[in-house]
Amino acid sequence: MRISAWQRRSRLGVRHRLAAKAANVEEAAESVVALHATDPATVFLSAGARLEAPGPEPVERALYDDRTLVRMTGMRRTVFVVPAGLVPVVHHSSTFAIAVKERRSLLKLLAEGGWHDPWLKDVEASVLRLLAEAGEATAAELGALEPRLREQVRVAVGKPYEAVHSIGTRLLPVMAMEGLLVRRGRPAGSWISGQHRWGVAPAMAELTAHEAQAELVRRWLAAFGPGTEADLKWWTGWALGDVRRALAAVGAAAVSLDEGTGYVLPGDLDEPPPPQPWAALLPALDPTPMGWQARDWYLPQAHRAELFDRSGNVGPTVWWNGEVVGGWAQRRDGEIAWRLLSDVGSDAKAAIEAQVAGLASWLDGVKVTPRFRTPLERELSA
Repeated sequence: MRISAWQRRSRLGVRHRLAAKAANVEEAAESVVALHATDPATVFLSAGARLEAPGPEPVERALYDDRTLVRMTGMRRTVFVVPAGLVPVVHHSSTFAIAVKERRSLLKLLAEGGWHDPWLKDVEASVLRLLAEAGEATAAELGALEPRLREQVRVAVGKPYEAVHSIGTRLLPVMAMEGLLVRRGRPAGSWISGQHRWGVAPAMAELTAHEAQAELVRRWLAAFGPGTEADLKWWTGWALGDVRRALAAVGAAAVSLDEGTGYVLPGDLDEPPPPQPWAALLPALDPTPMGWQARDWYLPQAHRAELFDRSGNVGPTVWWNGEVVGGWAQRRDGEIAWRLLSDVGSDAKAAIEAQVAGLASWLDGVKVTPRFRTPLERELSA
């Protein structure tokens, strides 16, 4: 069976809750498996683009009060916000393997500075004890309680990006990757702040790596399918053998795409009814444009130089009916500026203007600058 680019764009609009909005932030996150969270503002902007009633409050409530969403390192060593029930799947499928490598790298780095494993284990035990007593704390607060976290270590010696880091800067994320800590408390600052509080992680369900990988692939296919092996390999960061094993485990059905062979979940072959015309303003690193390796079916090659940075991070994008048609940014005074890179007609322009007005309304003067700047975003914000 063949699935066309137009059909894929129809699926994207409905399944990613861009053509039909979500009632709550948990549903919005589940629609794309997980929200990118390397840049704290992305979580709020990505959720807002998918919510019937957008704003920072429902996201903050889910993250810090109800804790139905959890911030964690996941696929490709990227920070995501995931539904709480998905934490064991992400951990056992992806994060734990990353943690093993990061632990090895950390021990090597510390040994070069004269610190060894028993010393590090004592520091870790102290951190867990202090957090059990305090409930939660920022990295700076933990450093005041446990001064060894403030010890300095030089990294990438002799390289252009050589730097000095505190041991806490390297240790706390590794402990989180191992499932010992979690970034769970309200940040020190506004909702766009990255100074999150650490806490002791709750116990999580045990899964084998193969079980977890199969479940993550099932979720990805439900949200992003059809996709190719190369798409999944890129999105997960796994070896190709792991991708193929997980596809077999979920009984994925092969389909024909412009890029070659793609896969969908069994029973997901019917063509969905097309949604009503829709427009969206998605933030930098939004999970939709970052969901596939092969992007020609929704993002023209001609637009990429302006919309991506040199490391492959996407900037803020303007969408019309499942295709990237432009970009946007905020100026110094908070005004939203946008530019079309495709000719889309007057109806599309009116729909995009409505999205711009809606975003400006709920941002209510808050200025958001992406962590990774792209050529068009820099130009529009100037």
